[in-house]
Amino acid sequence: MRIAIISPNRNAWSETFIANHIDHLPGVGLVLTDGHLPRRDRDGGPLVHPTLLKRILQRVRGSRPDDVLRDAIVRRLRKHRIQLVLAEYGPTGEAMVAACERAGAALAVHFHGIDAFHHRLLKDNHRYQRLFAAATAVVAVSREMEQQLLQLGCPSEKLHYNCYGIAVEHFSPADVSTSPKHFLAVGRFVDKKAPQLTLAAFAQAHRSDPEMRLTMAGDGPLWESTRSLAGALGVVDAVEFPGVVTQEQVAALMKGSRAFVQHSIITRENDHEGTPLSVLEAMASGLPVISTRHAGIPDVVEHGVNGLLCAEGDTNAMAAHLVQLSNDPALAGRMGAAGRQRALENHRLEDSLSRLAAILEGAVRA
Repeated sequence: MRIAIISPNRNAWSETFIANHIDHLPGVGLVLTDGHLPRRDRDGGPLVHPTLLKRILQRVRGSRPDDVLRDAIVRRLRKHRIQLVLAEYGPTGEAMVAACERAGAALAVHFHGIDAFHHRLLKDNHRYQRLFAAATAVVAVSREMEQQLLQLGCPSEKLHYNCYGIAVEHFSPADVSTSPKHFLAVGRFVDKKAPQLTLAAFAQAHRSDPEMRLTMAGDGPLWESTRSLAGALGVVDAVEFPGVVTQEQVAALMKGSRAFVQHSIITRENDHEGTPLSVLEAMASGLPVISTRHAGIPDVVEHGVNGLLCAEGDTNAMAAHLVQLSNDPALAGRMGAAGRQRALENHRLEDSLSRLAAILEGAVRA
């Protein structure tokens, strides 16, 4: 099987889950990026040189840039004898329908989160109908997303649930029962990860236990306002904001923490998480997860077993969960060990990729 992966992000390797598909799925013979209808090849070269595009548009009356680009994509698919296109994100799948039909390639689309829920993307009640008709496989990364895609009209026989996987061996299990009262949040400072709510819950817990510390790693549009909030809440000396950290630094931070914390929410625009990789990485590190019943998080974190979950927006409950694990390192240790075991049994990268490869094989045969 020869696969082409289409990613709208020009730097597709910046998204770990897409980078894993590109680097580890068998049969990947072509990678196109930079737009839902991609404009560049794997090395960043344009599929249609701007000078050539201008010349074609001048010579061929009625031609549109997307038509010229689509012709170039079809030629690439044929040249590389592509049997299946894996479109990353729903809108990418939509944009690739016609090119796949012309090239005789099957189409599979992998949803990731925002593309299944965001109001801006779903303002058309019939969004994705052509995609669902044309695609031979549709992949969801959470049970909530699976139900959403069914409601949007995806045929059940085409729909597959496959949670992300991680390289579990890159994370050494922490001895949480002897760790200090340090809590860790890792992720983009964006609305759906609600860093202000994580911080508000920590500040409330900190009043009960001033020994508690929090590290909030990452960056994003809410980074400055979250730092300012730490001052307003009186916990500026108890919270660190190291900014962007490497994978190795993440692993080291997790090894020295009591628990992982993230207050994910549905935004006003109806943006959702998929299944956060950072939650899976925390599990692989042997950390209990303190989070919300949001998107794919309850699929992987069982309340009272490998973490503690609360309703979205309930900072009081999250604060109580922080205090509970701060005061009971033995409980944190048991939960962390249970999370590590679940990561080993259910969320290895190689197992997730193997399931996805089987889905794609079936999509070619369909």
